[in-house]
Amino acid sequence: MKTSIILLTFNQLHYTKLCINSIRKYTDKNTYELIVIDNHSTDGTTKWLKNQEDIQCIFNEDNLGFPKGCNQGIKIAKGDNILLLNNDIIVTPNWLTNLNKCLYSDKDIGAVGAVTNNCSNHQTIPSTYNNIEEMITFAKKNNISSKNQWEEKLRLIGFCMLIKKEVVEKIGLLDERFSPGNFEDDDYSFRIKLAGYKLMLCKDVFIHHFGSVSFNETKNEFSKILKVNKKKFKKKWGFSISYYSNIQVDLINLMDNFQSKKVNVLEIGCGYGGTLLQIKNNCKTANLYGIDLNKKALEIAKSFANVQCLNIENEKLPYDENYFDYIILGNILEHLYDPWKILKNIGMYMKKDGKILASIPNIMHYSNIKNLINGNWVHDDQTPIRFFTLKQINTMFNDVNYTIETITGKTTQPNEADKKLINSLNNITGRNMTKQYQFQQYFIKARKIENSIEENNSNHTKIKFLLRRIENDILIEESSKSLIEIIDDSKLNLNTLIKIIHMNIIKKDKVLNQLSSQLSKKNMYEYANILLSKSYEINPQNIETQELLKIIEGENLC
Repeated sequence: MKTSIILLTFNQLHYTKLCINSIRKYTDKNTYELIVIDNHSTDGTTKWLKNQEDIQCIFNEDNLGFPKGCNQGIKIAKGDNILLLNNDIIVTPNWLTNLNKCLYSDKDIGAVGAVTNNCSNHQTIPSTYNNIEEMITFAKKNNISSKNQWEEKLRLIGFCMLIKKEVVEKIGLLDERFSPGNFEDDDYSFRIKLAGYKLMLCKDVFIHHFGSVSFNETKNEFSKILKVNKKKFKKKWGFSISYYSNIQVDLINLMDNFQSKKVNVLEIGCGYGGTLLQIKNNCKTANLYGIDLNKKALEIAKSFANVQCLNIENEKLPYDENYFDYIILGNILEHLYDPWKILKNIGMYMKKDGKILASIPNIMHYSNIKNLINGNWVHDDQTPIRFFTLKQINTMFNDVNYTIETITGKTTQPNEADKKLINSLNNITGRNMTKQYQFQQYFIKARKIENSIEENNSNHTKIKFLLRRIENDILIEESSKSLIEIIDDSKLNLNTLIKIIHMNIIKKDKVLNQLSSQLSKKNMYEYANILLSKSYEINPQNIETQELLKIIEGENLC
C-alpha cells in the first residue's frame, strides 16, 4: 500500500527542507510517493526542488493557492491514499504507520488526522519541548498506536489529512472556490461525512506544526481572505461554521462519570452535532438526540444522532416523559423569548434525577460594560434577546422549580485599564463584585425539584417553626443549622422559602441575613446570594446585610 503525500510550497524554503527531510527520515521508503506543487516561489525553493530526485514536482507560474494546488497533486497521484500536508510540518516516528492503522481499522472510516502543538478544532494536545530534538523525544512517547486514542470528529484540519483514494474518487476534488485557502478542509470534511464515512482524529500521532508560515507575512491579507471564504462557506452550506463549531466541553465536564452506563442526552441547539459527538466519544453507549432550527446543519448531525428540526418555543417535543438523563442548553436560553417557559416545559422529559446543563453569557462582563458606555454595542443576527447576570440566572432557575447544583464559569483576566474600570464600578455600587465582572460565561448544572404534597406540608410546618425561633432570638445558630439541613435535604426552592418568610415573619431582613450566613459557611454561596439580595431589597440600609454581601461576594466563585 502506497500513500501519495501532497505538499504545497510558496517560498519558506527553510520550513520545506525541515518537512521533507523529516518525511525521508521517519517514513518507510517504499510506502509513499512525494508530490510537491510549488506556487511560484522566488526564494530558491524551485532550484532546490529540481535537484531532489525522489520528488515529483509541478511548478506553477502563479500562486494558485491551496485547493487548486492540492487538486493538481491529487490528479497525478498513484497511491492508494492521499495525504494533504502543509510544508510547515515536521513529521515524527511512526506517524504514517499509525495514521494508516486507524484509516484501515474500519471500512467506514474515510479520513484521519493527527494532533499537534498548534491547531484549532481541539487537535492540539499539551506538549513540553524547546527544540526539535526534544520534540522528537516527546513524539516517540506519544506515537504508540492505540485504538483508545482514536476519536471521531465532524471535521479535520487540513494541515495533515490522510484520505482513502476511494473517498476522493467518490466525492471529487477540493472545492476551488475557497482558493487561495481557508474553509476548503471544513468543506471537504462535511462532504466526506455526507458520503457516509467517518472522520477520525489519531491522538497517537503527534507532529510539529509551525503554523501558517505562508500567511504570516501578509496577516492583513489573510484576515480578508478568511472573511470572504467564511461567507462563501455559509452560502454553500447554509450555516456559519464558526457559530456552530464550539464544542461545549465545559458542560460535558459537568456530567457524571457515565462510561459504563447508558444515558439519554438531548441537546437543544445542537447545530451540526459537535457537542453530541464528543459525548459519544466519551460514552459509546449514549443515546444522542438533538434539536435545531437549521435543517442543513442537521444533515451532518443525523449521521450519528437522532435529530429534529423544530422550534422549541412553539412546538411540542416528540419524546417520552421522564426519558433524558441530561438536557443541554449551550448558549440557548438567552436567545429565547420565554426561557422560563422552556425550562419549565422540558422538565417533564427529564428523569427524576435528570440534569439541565446550560451555558449563559454574563452581561456583567467588563468588556460588555466597556463597549456599552463607549457606544460600541454591536447588534447582529446572533445578538441575544435576553441578558443575564448571576443573580438573574439563580432567580430564573428557582422561579421554575429547579435547584442549581453547580455554577462554574469562564473568566478573562483584565488589563490595567479594565482593572481600573472594575474598581470604579465597585466604588459606584459600594460592593466588591470583581469576580462577577470577570466571568464571561456561566456554566450551570441544575435539577428539578419534586417533593410530594405531604412532604412539602411537613417541611413547611417545620420551616415556619424554625424561622420564628430565629426571629425571636431562640437558639439562633442551632435553628439556622436545622433549617439549612431541611433546605439541603429536600432541595427546597428558595422562592418558596422566601414566600414563607414573607407571609410569616416580621423581621424579614434579620432572618434572611442569618440564613445567608449559615449557607455561606456550607459553601452554598449561590443560595446565600439570593437570600441576601432579597434582604437588601427589603432594607438596603441594614449594615449587617451590606457587610455580609461584601464577605460572600469575596468568597463566592462567581
